[in-house]
Amino acid sequence: MRIIEQVATVLLVLPTMAEAQTLAGRISGAADGEIRVAFAAREGICGDGETFIRDRNRDGFITMRNWSGNDRTWRNRPCEEGPVRVALKVRGGLVRSAHVYVGGGWGSRPASTDLGLVGTGAALTAFIDLARKSGSSSDDVLFPLTLADSVIVWPAFLSLARDKSAPRSTRKQAVFWVSQAAGEKAAEGLSDLATDEDEDREVREQAVFALSQLPEERGVPVLIRVATTNRDREIRKKARPQGLGNVRGHSDQAEPLRWRFPVGRVSYMRGCRGGLNPAGP
Repeated sequence: MRIIEQVATVLLVLPTMAEAQTLAGRISGAADGEIRVAFAAREGICGDGETFIRDRNRDGFITMRNWSGNDRTWRNRPCEEGPVRVALKVRGGLVRSAHVYVGGGWGSRPASTDLGLVGTGAALTAFIDLARKSGSSSDDVLFPLTLADSVIVWPAFLSLARDKSAPRSTRKQAVFWVSQAAGEKAAEGLSDLATDEDEDREVREQAVFALSQLPEERGVPVLIRVATTNRDREIRKKARPQGLGNVRGHSDQAEPLRWRFPVGRVSYMRGCRGGLNPAGP
């Protein structure tokens, strides 16, 4: 029976893998210009197709364009549930930038290639491959995957973060998005990266920063351990509050800390109270 189940699993996975390879190849092999891809959005993700993307499960915006912080009418705006639409700017077979929308349509704006609606599993595999090659544009490619339906993205992000053949900037962006998963397994992966003394210093520092984005009960114990026991002085300093050295309570058993981070180019809003910087410190 187990053999039959394993064979069935392989048969189910193979079409997705083939579709993903085809998708990645079609994008990287397309003529220079705008390549459009769409896929299903996960529950709670909606947008107006142009100016904002909202996560109803968090009651906040993920990203907005041309928005004033004094505008309090956003909760009343129409919000369409999917699909996720990604416009990739491709040049020389590499993704140079990406714009992400939810809902709406492309309108009459011309594009070099429109690949239509694809499966989320294929999109995950293809976009990870594209991010591995995109360097500084990797965050633009990884972000839309966090909106995808029916896929668990953090294992793929963690694998990319550990890939020493990938550009450092790509690995750091992958670390940040692992932190947004906020699950126990994701925390373990970040902890392994932060404490691996054979790992790239900047990737380890990004993992320390990412740990601070997790719920306090998951991130803080690891940060305390790193701050008090790691052999790398600079890593120990990064594990302390953002340059403040302010540990409340006992120095060796610190109570949960509040961290302050600058608002980044791509903000993942939490309750519309502030943003996170995917580039880290």
